[in-house]
Amino acid sequence: MNVFGRAQASVRIGVLALLWGSTFLWIKLALEGLSPAQVTLGRCALGALVLLVACAWARRHLPRDRRTWGHIVVAAFFCNALPFALFSIGEQTVDSGVAGVLNATTPLWSLLIGVLIGTERTLRALRLCGLLLGFAGTLLIFAPWQRNGLMSWGALAVIAAAASYAVAFAYMGRKLVGKGHATLPLAAAQLLAATGLSMPALTAGGLEPVRPGAEVLVAVVALGVLSTGVTFYLTYRVIADEGATDAATVGYLLPVVSVALGAIVLGEDVGPRVVAGMVIVLAGVGMTRRHKGAPTAPDAPPGHVTGAESVPPLSPR
Repeated sequence: MNVFGRAQASVRIGVLALLWGSTFLWIKLALEGLSPAQVTLGRCALGALVLLVACAWARRHLPRDRRTWGHIVVAAFFCNALPFALFSIGEQTVDSGVAGVLNATTPLWSLLIGVLIGTERTLRALRLCGLLLGFAGTLLIFAPWQRNGLMSWGALAVIAAAASYAVAFAYMGRKLVGKGHATLPLAAAQLLAATGLSMPALTAGGLEPVRPGAEVLVAVVALGVLSTGVTFYLTYRVIADEGATDAATVGYLLPVVSVALGAIVLGEDVGPRVVAGMVIVLAGVGMTRRHKGAPTAPDAPPGHVTGAESVPPLSPR
């Protein structure tokens, strides 16, 4: 990957972290008027709608072969339907700070899965230290020992969601990326499949009529359009360009984004411990990104380009 390509990747990761970092806030607000099942279905449906419109605008067609759709359904379950539901359930009893720390275990789960399936055979000490350092910085920012809900069923739900993301990233990297499909249609198809998978959950407490207020509606729209649709497209691009573990590493940047936005927009105080944690996270992420260029997707045909060169930008040319 050349200098321009790496600059594009860095900008993409920054935007992804910015949008993804607001997810927990929108979920909290949406749960004020909707059930976990309704929030999950709403964000999947709105995210799918946004990406389907983008596909139509860019004149991109969804995959048509059954084999690809089979992989998409599996990925949609582990990357969307299951973790979205688990996060909504977990945040009913878990503080946002605890949820943030537990969500930050995704890169560690991704690393473990990569070692087990053989995609991280050339893992260097610098990158491993960066992953561990990023998690340490996240702990320092959130200080979960000062919060409620660390030992609860909600916490287990969030941990399971983080592990589910890692499984999905690895699966997407092996079965969907680099198979001749652009990332925009893949992302749209996967959220469409996730919408279908989320519908049966409505029978478990999601069928009661609701009258959400304006704040809840805004939260659901933001969650679906920005924190699901756009974010998921960017996640696919990062997996295609740099691999599953690097995509998961974006999770370390989320607390940095949330703290920075709180200080800039809301005027919240940021103490020395939080500042130190932010510096450690940024250093750790920087270490993980000094290892290689874009990866070659497993089973990619010779000469196939897996990165941004083979995929159009979100806005059509």
